[in-house]
Amino acid sequence: MKALLIDDERLARNELRRLLAAHKDIAIAGEAVDVDDALEKIAALKPDLLFLDVQMPGADGFSLLERLEPPMPLVIFTTAYDEFAVKAFEFNALDYLLKPVDPNRLGAALEKLRLRASAAAGAEGTPRTRLSLEDKVFVREGDHCWFVPVKSIRLLESEGNYTRVHFDEQKPQLFRSLTAMEDRLDAKHFFRANRKQVINLAWVEGIEPWFSGGLLVRLKGGLKVELSRRQAQDFRERMSL
Repeated sequence: MKALLIDDERLARNELRRLLAAHKDIAIAGEAVDVDDALEKIAALKPDLLFLDVQMPGADGFSLLERLEPPMPLVIFTTAYDEFAVKAFEFNALDYLLKPVDPNRLGAALEKLRLRASAAAGAEGTPRTRLSLEDKVFVREGDHCWFVPVKSIRLLESEGNYTRVHFDEQKPQLFRSLTAMEDRLDAKHFFRANRKQVINLAWVEGIEPWFSGGLLVRLKGGLKVELSRRQAQDFRERMSL
């Protein structure tokens, strides 16, 4: 698995390299010292895993994740500050390690990584059929249950390890990642608008230019969704004659 080390402190990067040497399945593809450097290295190296510091010159680690487009690398935060832990897990971080990084905590984080990779490989070995618009899905939140036509789902929103599903007047939160749910949906009808949202193209009512080359999509019912510049480009290419 390819990893990118992102930290403005050279000593911290060297120490992490030393600790990772004991884990032969992790190959360090490169290093970055700030967000702009990291964006270039991610585009060039396409790492599977980021070891990411929070506080760096210019922009912080969370700013980097907000600027990345799906599919997203897995993230293990490495920082000297514990007050960012809650926010880190809102970004679906795999783990949050405090500096100086304890070898045992690093090993536990990497074991989580291996378990997730193994589960994903098992899921790929037994592919599930993609849902058509005419299919219905069972949705449950607490004591409430629905049997929902896929064509009625207008928006899915990531909330950490959960996904909020918008249909009719309902928007239950399900304990499944957005990526896992997107894998069941037909890409001809559902579009990843940004890192946190997937839209049903049949529900698009209007489109207008937005900041930095993006688009603002208006869905029937009043919801508005921002398309990042890269996703706006993909959207134009897919929807043009």
